[in-house]
Amino acid sequence: MIKKILRGLFTFIGIGIGYLIGSALINNSDITFLNYFREDTVLKIVFVVVSMILFGLIMLLISPWINSGIFKVMDRLEKSIQALSANEMIFGVAGAIVGLIISSFFVNIVARINIVGTGVALLISIFMAFFGADIAIKKKEELLNMFSNLKRMNGRDKKNKNISRGDPKVLDTSVIIDGRIFDICQTGFIEGALVIPNFVLEELRHIADSSDALKRNRGRRGLDILNKIQNELNIEVQITEKDFPEIAEVDSKLLKLAQVLNGKVITNDYNLNKVAKFQGVPVLNINELANAVKPVVLPGEEMTIQIIKDGKESGQGIAYLDDGTMIVVEGARRRIGEIMDVVVTSVLQTAAGRMIFARQKDQMEQAE
Repeated sequence: MIKKILRGLFTFIGIGIGYLIGSALINNSDITFLNYFREDTVLKIVFVVVSMILFGLIMLLISPWINSGIFKVMDRLEKSIQALSANEMIFGVAGAIVGLIISSFFVNIVARINIVGTGVALLISIFMAFFGADIAIKKKEELLNMFSNLKRMNGRDKKNKNISRGDPKVLDTSVIIDGRIFDICQTGFIEGALVIPNFVLEELRHIADSSDALKRNRGRRGLDILNKIQNELNIEVQITEKDFPEIAEVDSKLLKLAQVLNGKVITNDYNLNKVAKFQGVPVLNINELANAVKPVVLPGEEMTIQIIKDGKESGQGIAYLDDGTMIVVEGARRRIGEIMDVVVTSVLQTAAGRMIFARQKDQMEQAE
């Protein structure tokens, strides 16, 4: 039905074009071979009518191809619109309007030239509208951050939440599930907005829907932590829909997002920590923070521990401090379950954690 209506519309457009062209030709005295038609009013009308019929038939014949092209463009446009989020659509429309406003300065000049100038002016307007929309969509995150910074500078933000001046902090999945980020934010040590990418939320949702009970509990815990941060803490939380379809890995997307936002990644992932440093992306590792605030243990210090299990190397026993620090005790494999005094021999500190090496106090005294 729509195709038939469009064919009729194009036919009428062809008739209109035929009338304009026929009238222009018959009234142009420079075209001498039409003088015969100009001598008689009836012939002039016949010439114009024939021109109208001719162009109407041409448009009727080519209208199926025009319809096909229109529907293809509409399908592509519809798919493109469906792929856009609501925010991107708003920014796209705003960008198109800005583009049209800018183009109006040139259009007024070009359109005055002649009939060709009108066509050029139309092309300029269309190009600037698409260009403005494309730039606005691609730079959405930067524009949002710019407006957010302006609000902070002018003091116009009326939200109850505290908006600090620090860099945005992009959270990864591991640090959300871990949960300690809530306590750290509660203390006020974190400055700047917490940015939670939509692809991280999707990953959390998939984990929460897992058939494995352990994974499911971890995913749900992560979602609960996010809700607590958003509802209970006096800190700005931003959920960004910015995605990078050309990048498959979530960790790589996180690093790219941090670069785009000029922010920092907060993580517990040791490997992500190393990759981020290699790529020059600022990273905050909560495990490093936890290790930094643990009590300092120096070689030669004595402590009382309980051997829990055997170690990897022959004769080693393993114990743990209250904060989870592992203690490797030489020659304590046969004393699992016993409480003993040990002397620290060395401490190994890495981003993954801290490990203390010790020897039994009584053995050291005997050796002396």
